[in-house]
Amino acid sequence: MKKVQILGISLCMAMAALSTGAQAKGCLTGAAAGGVGGHFLGHHAMLGAAAGCAVGHYHAKHKVEKQQVAHR
Repeated sequence: MKKVQILGISLCMAMAALSTGAQAKGCLTGAAAGGVGGHFLGHHAMLGAAAGCAVGHYHAKHKVEKQQVAHR
């Protein structure tokens, strides 16, 4: 269990360090939603937060890319 928590924390820290602007926002909101979901689905809040951060990061990046294409 400790290894999963350490892995989750490490993944969140790495994603936060690599993200910028809108991507960080996606990571934070995704991590919050994933953490809550993971807590209720078997007390895996850290794992849920890490997965939510990755998904939020992806969606925020995709949204910014769509906006840039629309403005051309």
